[in-house]
Amino acid sequence: MSPAPGVAQLPADTRAEARVQSEPGGRSDLDIARFSPRSGILLALTGALALVTFLWPLLWSASDLPEWVPVVLLFGLTPLCLALVVSDLANHSLDVPGLAMLGVLTAIGAAVRPLGAGTAGIETVFFLIVVGGRVFGPGFGFVLGSTTLFASALITGGFGAWLPYQMVAAAFVGLGAGLLPKAGRVMEMVLLCCYSAVAAFIYGALMDFAFWPFALGGSGQTGLSYDAALGTGANLRRFLVYETVTAFGWNLGRAISTVALLLILGPAVMHVLRRTTRRAVFLPAQEPVPSDPARSRQDGVSWMDTAGGRE
Repeated sequence: MSPAPGVAQLPADTRAEARVQSEPGGRSDLDIARFSPRSGILLALTGALALVTFLWPLLWSASDLPEWVPVVLLFGLTPLCLALVVSDLANHSLDVPGLAMLGVLTAIGAAVRPLGAGTAGIETVFFLIVVGGRVFGPGFGFVLGSTTLFASALITGGFGAWLPYQMVAAAFVGLGAGLLPKAGRVMEMVLLCCYSAVAAFIYGALMDFAFWPFALGGSGQTGLSYDAALGTGANLRRFLVYETVTAFGWNLGRAISTVALLLILGPAVMHVLRRTTRRAVFLPAQEPVPSDPARSRQDGVSWMDTAGGRE
């Protein structure tokens, strides 16, 4: 029986390659959102700008930057991140199954985040971001991290100056998960758990560092306050003490909850996602191949005959 006209038939070697890529053990099972050269440049600029934005207190105290610089960096970072996402989608990095998977994981992450956020540091959203980045690649993980935090803000009304910071930090958490090295099944879980624990503390420290100058009042009001008159080393020591005293428990709760979810649900969820890659066969967009008119007419007649019950 001939296939219906217009139905895409994947070559056998392509299907076999997709199945091999979806097996566990690689750096990332299947990178369904590959960065183009333009997206790579945007990603590098986003990373540099994010680093400056998160660490602006050190740069300010070292070089006497005006107070409006962090505000400019804050509102300049969000459009750049959005430009990166739009660039990926515009370059057909994600096909229809990839967009569907992105939407499903984003919706699930946005729905489960309110179940844990604000309770002793327990976070339920980073589990999906890490797993998505691991299975579908660093590009997918980057997009998933930013869209999940944005969607959760829509649900909970959590819009504020902190949202761009959260989106960028979560995006790089997903990116890092996709860049983890090759490992077997057991070592893969060890790698993911260790990475998630470290990422939980780094995420919390970066978020706190960006707002630390405003947390304890003006310069020099307490022994742990940010003081622009002090040097970089002195402010960094003050922040480390402040972070240990006030945020260690919250960061520990985030790390424990993420690792626990990985150990309990990680293998099953990754198995389901990998099975999805085998069935959906995520492929990058390709140029259409001109068909043979004679062959197309023959296939059309054969399909019409079969549909009408004639051999």
